[in-house]
Amino acid sequence: MVDYIADYLQNIRKRRVFPDVSPGYMRALVPESAPEHGEYWEDIFKDVERVIMPGITHWQSPKMHAYFPALNSFPSLLGDMLADAIGCLGFTWASSPACTELETIVMDWLGKMIGLPSDFLHSKEQTLGGGVIQTTASDCTFVTLLGARAEMIRKVKATTNMEDAEINARLISYCSDQAHSSVEKACLIGLVKLRFLPSDEKLSLRGETLREAIEKDREEGLIPFYLCATLGTTGACAYDNLKELGPICAEEGIWMHIDAAYAGSAFICPEFRKYMAGVEHAQSFAFNPSKWLMVHFDCSAMWVKNSGALHRTFNVDPLYLKHDNSGLILLLQVTGHWSLLFCVVHQHWQIALSRRFRAIKLWFVIRSFGVEGLQNHIRKGVELAKRFESLVQQDDRFEIPADRTLGFVVFRLKGDNELTELLLKRLNSTGRVHMVPASLKGRYIIRFTVTSQYTTPGDIEEDWNVIRRTADQVIEDLVKEEQEEEEIPVEEEEEEEEAEGAPSTRREEEEDEEGGEATRHAKSTLQRLPSFKKKDYGISLILSNVPMSPKVINGSFAALFENFDISEMLARHFRTGDLSSRALRLSPRKRGKLRDQNKQLSLDTSFFASKRQASRFKQSSLDSKIDDILEVSSVDSDYPGNGRRGADSPDDLDFDLNAVKIDNEADSPGGAVEEDDEPARGDAKRERTQSVTFVNGMHGVCKHCGRSFED
Repeated sequence: MVDYIADYLQNIRKRRVFPDVSPGYMRALVPESAPEHGEYWEDIFKDVERVIMPGITHWQSPKMHAYFPALNSFPSLLGDMLADAIGCLGFTWASSPACTELETIVMDWLGKMIGLPSDFLHSKEQTLGGGVIQTTASDCTFVTLLGARAEMIRKVKATTNMEDAEINARLISYCSDQAHSSVEKACLIGLVKLRFLPSDEKLSLRGETLREAIEKDREEGLIPFYLCATLGTTGACAYDNLKELGPICAEEGIWMHIDAAYAGSAFICPEFRKYMAGVEHAQSFAFNPSKWLMVHFDCSAMWVKNSGALHRTFNVDPLYLKHDNSGLILLLQVTGHWSLLFCVVHQHWQIALSRRFRAIKLWFVIRSFGVEGLQNHIRKGVELAKRFESLVQQDDRFEIPADRTLGFVVFRLKGDNELTELLLKRLNSTGRVHMVPASLKGRYIIRFTVTSQYTTPGDIEEDWNVIRRTADQVIEDLVKEEQEEEEIPVEEEEEEEEAEGAPSTRREEEEDEEGGEATRHAKSTLQRLPSFKKKDYGISLILSNVPMSPKVINGSFAALFENFDISEMLARHFRTGDLSSRALRLSPRKRGKLRDQNKQLSLDTSFFASKRQASRFKQSSLDSKIDDILEVSSVDSDYPGNGRRGADSPDDLDFDLNAVKIDNEADSPGGAVEEDDEPARGDAKRERTQSVTFVNGMHGVCKHCGRSFED
């Protein structure tokens, strides 16, 4: 196996970076039940290539440019091999002294390497600061948010008669609209409110924006307690302004946590520490050595100034975990000075009890490469990204909508979002390169990250040629498609549209005028870029991975989402059974309206554009919320603007993330759906609802007639 691993990494560029398999491919390759008797290792080993490798996305490949780096190295692999062989669980000092003490030492090393203030270090005199290795940056955000919540509840209770639950209901946290989705998830689990704040033209959260939000929330009786500032956002590697945000947080008593998951590794290079300006105001800081420092997953470094806040939050100390040195204060002589250090108990710094010996692989990597070697590795990745940026800038069909920073470049084809999305789909389908999208202020972009230590300048040139040639094919196909459509006689085209239930020609012309500005810009660049039919590509703008502002989520009730154009449209077509691509397609006008509002459709968030909407949408379960939306869309709904509510509302709606079933046949004998006896508003009668089963998203089959609905 060791030889196999070495050969795999050495020859990884020969493999297709993105697998060519479909969901469920492995079921046909392995038995349905476990073997009754043990098998020979030779047979198991053969199945690595036969079963596992066909479905692997090769993250160590030089052709891998998706997400962020997730690197490894031989020192890191050897460290984990040793840790796994030892198999200790380091939840207390006594459970494995070396595991606990090496982690405190290595975290001090790493904190000094990236230039953290000494208040974050274990070795600082008379301080409760220190670092710990968590599983992911998401865990770091969640742990610090819970610590901040507990501290704020404790402070408010000391001066008021409010109960914990009442205080918690008023707590509100903040982050940029470019922050990672883990902040939202942490607030949902932590049962607190979160306000996404709009970033500026550089995608940075500024101090004045935060101050205005705090003042507004305090006027409404809310209690600001937590800010997650980001250094190196997921969408564009942007940086929040810590120098402006930090003093405001200190003044308002708000815990400022810094999420530098990707960019933090670069701070070992002094020239990149300018992005950290203002870090001294933070209460906690986290980044992932497992991303860019060649320490393989999982390894997230987190530091706090006051570990006492975590101890007060997570301290559960049963008798069977106590030992003779519990709570012992050690006197250590560091650089000639005596300092105080509690006997660290890492179980009080995290959610879980048990923890792996992660520090040993980090120790091996730092010692093997040294600070200088790791700095050279970071600088090489930055130079390769600069080279890719220059290649994109030389092709006037493309644009770079955000500044390149570190080893991260975002780019797109000029024109409609659908054009860039089609390009990305074609690129990933080749398996020669792999990238993922994001949304920046309503624009669909492709993220290009230098992720592999094996990437060379030649790889960058080759990957750009693949992108360029694929763009040629996309544009050529679209031009050809437009030419073929122009050959269809007008009368024949109108007949086809009428048969398909298409909207009027006049409305289509209006939508083309409203949505074609970006396409016309691309035409001038590409000589002749068609205004092609959008087909299935518009939905990704709504389901993008970056939250839009302004938005407020209520963590106490996760299963809420707003009712506006899109949800009404979907509900209307669910009820009528009209689930064709044309019926569900967003018009350019509706997409533009969404883009202007900067809203995101999400099944686990709600955003209140006004107090009226906030009061209208009561906190409830996801199933009941979908019922409400179907009722809003019904002509006999009792919501404002509609008639009275009908007697047979769809109360038996069953919703699941993987399958949606709409079935009204239970309310009537024989499976028939009775029409409403009383006339609805405008003498319109409720349309008979077909029983439809949806599986894997928006694809379904009518259970009565067998007709399939696509998209």
